[in-house]
Amino acid sequence: MSVSTIAPRELAERCAKETVEIIDVRTPAEFGEVHATYARNVPLDRLDPKAFAGKACVFVICKSGGRGKMACEKLLAAGIANVVNVEGGTSAWEAAGLPVVRGKKAMSIERQVRITAGLLVVLGGALALAVHPYFVGLSIFLGAGLAFAGITDSCAMGMLMAKMPWNQRTPTCATTPAAPASAAAPPSR
Repeated sequence: MSVSTIAPRELAERCAKETVEIIDVRTPAEFGEVHATYARNVPLDRLDPKAFAGKACVFVICKSGGRGKMACEKLLAAGIANVVNVEGGTSAWEAAGLPVVRGKKAMSIERQVRITAGLLVVLGGALALAVHPYFVGLSIFLGAGLAFAGITDSCAMGMLMAKMPWNQRTPTCATTPAAPASAAAPPSR
């Protein structure tokens, strides 16, 4: 299934001319840290395609594009035809100098997964040495899981982390965009 994409600057141009639907599929904590001014939060694990039936066009944004692509595929599979993924996600939006809303810093899901996986591998090794050699299976299981996540571009541990309570709260956001208003309008061609 092919997912259409749009560059952040091109989407910002459309936002300046018309009302568009931009959904950010990151966790509420990630969204609260920084998000495109025009986006609203609809976490991937709570995305209900029926809510977007009849929309002219839905633009999907995440941190770097991966979860956005997954959300687009979910919407397309449900028969929502006009969905577009924002290339490079919020990272690219911010790098282009487009307006964002900033709040309290939050730890990314990717970082939480790396920390958790690393600690569980160390725990498996330590338990294998101190308690019973079969505990090495924990480290093998995690290694296989990480390899599978890399191959399929789908991380079960990341999806689990996204559901944790600390990732569900939305930090208070600033009310003003971090980028100057002039950054919202792309240069004339």
